Amino acid sequence: MAKKAEVKELLEAGVHFGHLTRKWNPNMAPYIYMERNGIHVINLYKTVAKLEEASEALSKIAASGRKILFVATKKQAKDIVAEKVSNVNMPYITERWPGGMLTNFVTIRKAVKKMASIDRMKKDGTFNTLSKKERLQVDRLRAKLEKNLGSISDMTRLPGALFIVDTMREHIAVKEAQKLNIPIFAMVDTNSDPRPINYVIPSNDDASKSINVILTEVTNAIAVGLEERKSEKQAAKEGASEQPTPKETKATKKTEEKVAAPAEPAKTEKSEAVKEKDTPKKKPEEAKATEEKVEKVAVKKSEKTASDNLTKIEGIGPKAAEALTKAGIGSYASLAKTDPEKIKEILTEASSRMAHLDPSSWPKQSEMAAEGHWDELKAWQDKVKGGVE
Repeated sequence: MAKKAEVKELLEAGVHFGHLTRKWNPNMAPYIYMERNGIHVINLYKTVAKLEEASEALSKIAASGRKILFVATKKQAKDIVAEKVSNVNMPYITERWPGGMLTNFVTIRKAVKKMASIDRMKKDGTFNTLSKKERLQVDRLRAKLEKNLGSISDMTRLPGALFIVDTMREHIAVKEAQKLNIPIFAMVDTNSDPRPINYVIPSNDDASKSINVILTEVTNAIAVGLEERKSEKQAAKEGASEQPTPKETKATKKTEEKVAAPAEPAKTEKSEAVKEKDTPKKKPEEAKATEEKVEKVAVKKSEKTASDNLTKIEGIGPKAAEALTKAGIGSYASLAKTDPEKIKEILTEASSRMAHLDPSSWPKQSEMAAEGHWDELKAWQDKVKGGVE
């Protein structure tokens, strides 16, 4: 879509309408075009530029495989967010924001695990053994958990980004994301402070038409990122299937060398005797030994410098990953060999806030990650919610 058409579309949806001039936030001045009838008008050209920037960043995050959590608890945005975001299979919060949703994520995962255990009770028949009163209580608990946390049941780790509608209303979510250095994307109206937001989209966050237009653009960008990730996976699978096995490569190399080797010229007895004197028999062996030494040194250097994304391990957040990397545990292989008690000591020394973390399953997960068994790791994480056995 052309830029002019986008501006026209935003204008028709009423994205340019801000709040009353007496309710404005002075930090939004760069995004305000003019004042009319006591209401601030947002500069839609800046909105388009910022929307393109945010869409590109969200597309990259989606392509990397990380989840984007959408937060919109106001009445006008609830249904729109639930409809649009569920199409791209992303988590969302449309009811009350649960305190500690990000900073105390392990506890939230336990609540989701409780919901899964109730479902298992209903399947295996243990639910029917309870009394009528107990069944009623369990049903009420299940309904409450489904209402508040049902949309984030597939989010097994901290999200890669937050998208917020109305930062004034969702100020707790903004503060939690800031503490954990999670990038924040938001629709920011003229009465809000844009400074804590990483990707500001100046727009009307009160009208349902305005929210619908912005979310459509954003979710389309995420869908493009997911499609890119899918195509990359397919290409990697095809490439892996086409690659020959190590035995085949060795055999083909030998045959190629035999075919490619030119016919040796006839050697005289004198020339052979001279070559035998000049070149000792042990020279090729010494050359092989030196090559092996160089390879070993290169491998050791690569092992030292290699560092993996430890946040892919269930239960490890950005702060914990940073603490482990500083302690010299920056790869899956090194984490797999580390004792959980030692990990606990490192985390506690780094920050008292991380003392509650349970690293008992981290070596097991790291071993699977080091061996490249990502599907097995994902299945394990989905089965064992919260990363705690």
